[in-house]
Amino acid sequence: MNIAQHQNPSLNIPGSRLLVAGLGISGYWAAKWLAEQGAKVTVSDAREASRLNAEFLKELHALGVTLETGEHHKKTFLEADAIVLSPGVPLDTPFMKAALQRQIPVIGEMELAARHVDVPIIAVTGTNGKTTVTSFLGRMLENQGAAVFVGGNIGTPLTAYLMGEMKADYLVVEISSFQLDTIEQFSPEISIILNISPDHLDRYADYPAYIHSKLKIFKNQGAGQTVILNDDDTVLKRTIPSEGTFVLRYGLKKRAGIDAFIENGGMLSAVTEKSRFNLSAFSLSGAHNLQNLLAVVLAGQALGLAPEPIQKTINEFRGLPNRLERVGANGHWSLQKKVQFYNDSKATNVDAAVRAVQSFDKPLILIAGGRHKGSNYQPLVNACKDHVKGAVFIGEAATLLAEAFTGEIPFSLGATMQDAVKKAAHMAKSGDVVLLAPACSSFDMFENYNQRGRAFKSAVEGLSNGR
Repeated sequence: MNIAQHQNPSLNIPGSRLLVAGLGISGYWAAKWLAEQGAKVTVSDAREASRLNAEFLKELHALGVTLETGEHHKKTFLEADAIVLSPGVPLDTPFMKAALQRQIPVIGEMELAARHVDVPIIAVTGTNGKTTVTSFLGRMLENQGAAVFVGGNIGTPLTAYLMGEMKADYLVVEISSFQLDTIEQFSPEISIILNISPDHLDRYADYPAYIHSKLKIFKNQGAGQTVILNDDDTVLKRTIPSEGTFVLRYGLKKRAGIDAFIENGGMLSAVTEKSRFNLSAFSLSGAHNLQNLLAVVLAGQALGLAPEPIQKTINEFRGLPNRLERVGANGHWSLQKKVQFYNDSKATNVDAAVRAVQSFDKPLILIAGGRHKGSNYQPLVNACKDHVKGAVFIGEAATLLAEAFTGEIPFSLGATMQDAVKKAAHMAKSGDVVLLAPACSSFDMFENYNQRGRAFKSAVEGLSNGR
């Protein structure tokens, strides 16, 4: 059901019975802010209280928030004046369907917060690269001297900004497809779509439904606002944003209709006037990170940033953990074999894993697997045919990956991350790279991709130290 049928442009907060569905970090901040605004807040989470953040529960209880844990209650959903939906809670659950049929307004935490800020929002979405670009943009604006809030899906919800003391010049927010599913009026000053490839097909009906969700980011934008698109992406190349918006497109190679591209070791951009930026000190690996850079610089120029802070950020930005992060490698074993280890635990879908594999021209041993998200692994198989000499598969998707790779490259199965690293290391020879690029979510074996990355790094360190 389309929630746009039940828009509520003037959500009344003081005295209203508001239900927050899901007590993750965005649900916590939304409930906390709503309670402080005078709403009668209930939080509903299907998980048992023992599995929830104890500090969240304690703080919300002290604010007078009603907490329902262990299961959802239909009565609670149907008696709410409005529902604030956390990204982790699907719209198609029975209780949500019943609420929508009753025409109870439903919005997300991002939409809720955006209605109450008066600062320009720069919103970043895409299947891959969102967090890197959001962080990169924040750093670039800080180098310009601006006060910047960096948050959203990256880790700090926008409602946290509402409750803080900071007065930002810009809000740079990462926004996921799940958050875009629940927007109504959200209209950023600049929207950036980095790429679109199959992902979350365990939650969306099909790939077109996922694409539709991503493209919502610019649906409310209009005159004076900017849309930045990756013209190398097959979906975005044929995407036409809202009428009246200022559209900027980028690609790795110069061609008609491109506003920024890479040429002779530098980046050329022509937003206001032709500018060239030196890439000799740019440290992020892979063609996908050059595309990310193009998006960031276009956004900076659209905001009128001077060339100096843009170049300074290009020179200094070092990337983020769990994204093609080199780890370990100083123990006796690794010095003897001269094998490099890279942690790309954030590669939680097939396209991200393909990009990671394609970032290397050395022989690779791939570690992949986790919880299957409904995607086809054939693109990863194709990417691995050239220089991936072996693989180790882990987690719930191990058998599906094994089926896809049978007859293509040698592989084995790992019972744990430590076991997988050990097996991959024994496959490797001097000069090889062992790459963790899971192509799957982490939730079968780990709490999140960060914990999975830490497990990989710990296993590499143990290997190097002879454990």
